[in-house]
Amino acid sequence: MQNFNHYFFNYFKSLNISDATAIYLNMISLLVLLLIIVFISDFIARKILIQAFSSFAAKSKTKFDDLLVNHKVPRNIAHIVPLAITLKCLPTVFSDFPVFEHAVELLLKLYCVVLVIWIIRSVLNTLESYFKTLPRLKDKPIDSYIQVLMLFLWAIGIALIFVMITGIDIKTFFTTLGAASAVLLLIFKDTILGFVASIQVAINDTVRIGDWITMDKYGADGDVIEINLSTVQVQNFDMTITNIPTYALISDSFKNWRGMNSSGGRRIKRAIIIKATSVHYLTKERVDALKKIQLISDYLEHRQNDINKYNENNNADKTLLINGRNMTNLGVFRKYLQSYIETHSAINKDMTIMTRQLAPTPQGIPLEIYAFSSDKRWQNYEYIMSDIFDHTLAAVQYFDLEIFELSNYITE
Repeated sequence: MQNFNHYFFNYFKSLNISDATAIYLNMISLLVLLLIIVFISDFIARKILIQAFSSFAAKSKTKFDDLLVNHKVPRNIAHIVPLAITLKCLPTVFSDFPVFEHAVELLLKLYCVVLVIWIIRSVLNTLESYFKTLPRLKDKPIDSYIQVLMLFLWAIGIALIFVMITGIDIKTFFTTLGAASAVLLLIFKDTILGFVASIQVAINDTVRIGDWITMDKYGADGDVIEINLSTVQVQNFDMTITNIPTYALISDSFKNWRGMNSSGGRRIKRAIIIKATSVHYLTKERVDALKKIQLISDYLEHRQNDINKYNENNNADKTLLINGRNMTNLGVFRKYLQSYIETHSAINKDMTIMTRQLAPTPQGIPLEIYAFSSDKRWQNYEYIMSDIFDHTLAAVQYFDLEIFELSNYITE
């Protein structure tokens, strides 16, 4: 290579060009030639590596090598070849200009640091994509861990670049950096909090990607689509995206619906309000009329027999219904709703089924249905619940009961 240092210089001298000009033209010619070699070597290296990786990925059963190609790992590695050639040829190109050689060599070393970081970044992105394909890891906050590694990687890279430019001893640099740690902690407070939060979220299994969470403070009500170092992205049911600080998951309260999704049903808990003035005892004739309702005919038969025996044994004066034991239209209606829910095809029979009377309110008496639908999908769940209460509201009149309505209440 040393014999080639002044190849073009001698040529230009033969053209009767001055020494000063010939030296510069020699450097420029060698530089242009080097750039052509670098371009060609980079092109060839990329072609060979990408083709080799693609061929191997096509034959391999694992998806990891395919992801390496998709994240351009072979392409980035190929850049090492022209970089090595350039560093090797620098003394030849700048043999007459050592100052230029030193400056370009420094730039190439800085580029080398960035290139190594870029290659590692591509590998980490590949690992991230690969881990998300594994069933046991796809709902974990992998993004957070990758971001932490990249943060440390860039911190080391920037430190090396600073040391190269300034010429400071790396030990002295990190000693000075340690003294400024308080300032760094303040600057990276949110990042550190997010990192700690993401670890706690993963270890405690608080939130997974795909979980439905509700967080009123941030207006979030939807599915978690991403967990990274700084934010948790929630796609709300109106298709908007809410960004929640990661550390908020351990500092604020929120509701995670995963338990409902992993259970056997989705809870139905809704009440209708019965006007208190419509509640009354049932006469024998009215009980006989209600026996035509198939769901409670057997119940009414056995219940009436038990009540009659009790009243006879206790000589109850039935000229007034309040004496002895009696059935009420509200109680029979509650029993009817219980039977109706228990036989409903969309209700999970293995979970709690209950129709209960809540404490009276100024508006009336709440009668609540508490059960779990077998289908947990939102649309189907709403349909099931609406179907149940459509029937409930229509059935009220058969028991001589009335639903509270505000307009009627004001009129009366």
